[in-house]
Amino acid sequence: MSAEWLDETAARIIRTVSKIPAKDEYGQDDLKHLLAKHFGDGIAVCRLFMGLSKDEFETVLTEKLGAGRTGVVAYRKDEALFLQALMEAGVCEHMALLVNRPIQWTDILIERLRSGRGRAIRGQSRGRSLEDFVEVLLREHFDHFDSRCSFVGRDGTRKAKADFAIPSKDEPQIVIEAKGYAATGSKQTDVLGDLREIVATKRHDTILLFVTDGLTWRRRMSDLRKIVEMQNRGEVARIYTRSKRDDFSQDLRTLRQDLGI
Repeated sequence: MSAEWLDETAARIIRTVSKIPAKDEYGQDDLKHLLAKHFGDGIAVCRLFMGLSKDEFETVLTEKLGAGRTGVVAYRKDEALFLQALMEAGVCEHMALLVNRPIQWTDILIERLRSGRGRAIRGQSRGRSLEDFVEVLLREHFDHFDSRCSFVGRDGTRKAKADFAIPSKDEPQIVIEAKGYAATGSKQTDVLGDLREIVATKRHDTILLFVTDGLTWRRRMSDLRKIVEMQNRGEVARIYTRSKRDDFSQDLRTLRQDLGI
């Protein structure tokens, strides 16, 4: 049976897991011991117990510790604070639940299904959630718009996909792209490609707005800088996150009045 995933890192993590004692409860001392020998492996084990991807787990820690404070340097600087964040995230509870759970062959098959489909579904759910956030605001300000469509571009024939076109996909004056990916880097590469396709297709007087969840971009600054560069060149008019809801709403109101939509 092929085991291409079983590289040196995976083997090292497996050895770490095999040394975890079975207990009814786990606490900060257990987490400290887990991180002691190899911080990266210990963190990997923590997120495996939580059932989260690397980026998802990073997001959880960032929310509790702050951006740039989730690595080994931050851990060594304030060990107690870091361990408390892991505790609050529920790592110890998940350890106890999983270690003391009887495993059957059906559990293994279900886990394989979850690991494949779960990641894709979570990404889709985040995207739809952000699209719903945008749609609620659009309904407050506009009587007409098309969603999840292919809009007509500058030459009247070329089309590109966008999440929203206002007032219509046939004569868009505003195009909005909403991407809620906090999962993988490949999805963010897709975002850049989608934005570039919209820019290449839309009329020069069509306004492009970009809405994102803002979480994973903080950890992929090179991609975020490329989008900001697009804004600086005037290709993207504005960039919003959920936290900028009021600004987004006000700008939509202003655009409606200025464009007479």
